[in-house]
Order: sequence, then C-alpha cells, then structure tokens
Amino acid sequence: MVGVPGWRRIGPDPAIARWAAAALPLAQQALVTTDQPLRCGGTWAVGLDLLPNDAAGTVAGVPLPWEVLGLPPEPLHRAQLSTTHPGYPQPSPDESEPAFRFRLNRDAAHLDGLLPVGADRQRMVKEPHGWILGLPLTQADPGASPLVVWEGSHEILRAALRQALTPHSPESWGNVDVTAAYAAARREVFQTCRRVALPARPGEAMLMHRLTLHGVAPWAAGAQAAPEGRIIAYFRPQLPDVASWLTRP
Repeated sequence: MVGVPGWRRIGPDPAIARWAAAALPLAQQALVTTDQPLRCGGTWAVGLDLLPNDAAGTVAGVPLPWEVLGLPPEPLHRAQLSTTHPGYPQPSPDESEPAFRFRLNRDAAHLDGLLPVGADRQRMVKEPHGWILGLPLTQADPGASPLVVWEGSHEILRAALRQALTPHSPESWGNVDVTAAYAAARREVFQTCRRVALPARPGEAMLMHRLTLHGVAPWAAGAQAAPEGRIIAYFRPQLPDVASWLTRP
C-alpha cells in the first residue's frame, strides 16, 4: 500500500482537489460549532469525527476518489480535522512540562492505535487502524506545522510490538501493556530513522502505513496559512483485530 519508507505522497490531482474544496466549508462550520476545546494554548484543534462525510467518504455530493488514492473502498468514520494555528505548540495546563517539551522537540511523535489506559496510562493497542490518510483542506506554507514522519519506523515498531505481544494469545493482544516496548522502539526510531516533514496542499494526499511513527512539527516563525489555520482531514479505518494490524503488509 505504501513504499518502503512507510509513506506516499499522492497528487496533486483534480479529483482530490474537488473533494478538498467540497470538504472545506463543512470543516469550517464544524470547527466553529464544536464543543471540543482547543489545546496547546489555543493553537491546536484535534477535531475528532467532525467532518460530516458519509461512510464512503463523500462530502457535499463529491466522492472520495478511491481509485486516485490507490485504495480499495471501505467503510469510513467521520474524518478528524486536525487544525493548527500560528505559534503551535504553546504550554497549557492540561499538559505536563515533559509532554510539552516532547511536543516541541520531538513533534509529539506517536503511533496511532496505542491508547493510554488506566491511572498508569499503560499503552495498549485499542484502535488497530488499516492505514492513515491525510487530506489537506487549506493552503499553508511548508513551515506551518506540517505532518512529520520517520521513514522506515513501521518495521522497527512492528518488530518491537510483535516481540512484546507474541508471548500472549492473539485474542488478548488488545489488553497487553506494550509501554516499555513502544518507548524503546521509539528511541531506536529517533536514533536510526530519517525524520521527514511532509507539507502538502489541497489536491494532494499523504498515505501512511498504519505503524509509521509520525507527528506535527512546530509552527515555524513567519509561516503563513489560511485564516482558519492549517487543516488536514484524516481517515483511519479500523481493522477487525490486533493480529491483522500487526501482521498484514
């Protein structure tokens, strides 16, 4: 689905551009009416499940161009609308100082699907996604908090998580604490994998392998974007089980 680096840029393509143009006004309306709070000192809107697309990805009658994206059609959730504003990130009361430093210095690098569970925030595979697709909706300079990936990180993370989960029955993999294995693998990724910023504009799409470590870069001084900020719509359809998430190509 994606190349050896773990990501692929698609487009620019007119069909993707038409979809982004149809999605933008709906995204703007959703972002101004949501009760989801801004984070990072008012510089980031998470925008979970905000875009009113249908299960095929269609917005305002414009279909998601599956063939252009090189993906087989499958049921989709309402897209996330990740929005950043100038100055991202800023300290905030709901984030510890170490977490803020990690966001600032390491792009808040993370693996989608791992969620912190319980008082000890044990990392467990609770949302095994099939792939991650980002579709920019607004014009933004390359320094306006682009998506960041670590090339080849998907294979390092796959190996580490497989080693951590294999001693357990596959049926229980979603309840296994993989915090230590994940932290060690992430350190290895930082030491050995190339960090790549992936700025993109409406009409393009970024497809990531589900196990690719990725994050959001800080907003560079002087970078400009549309008044509503840098908005990217993300789709992450879920797989039926953790075994598929770990073992499929």
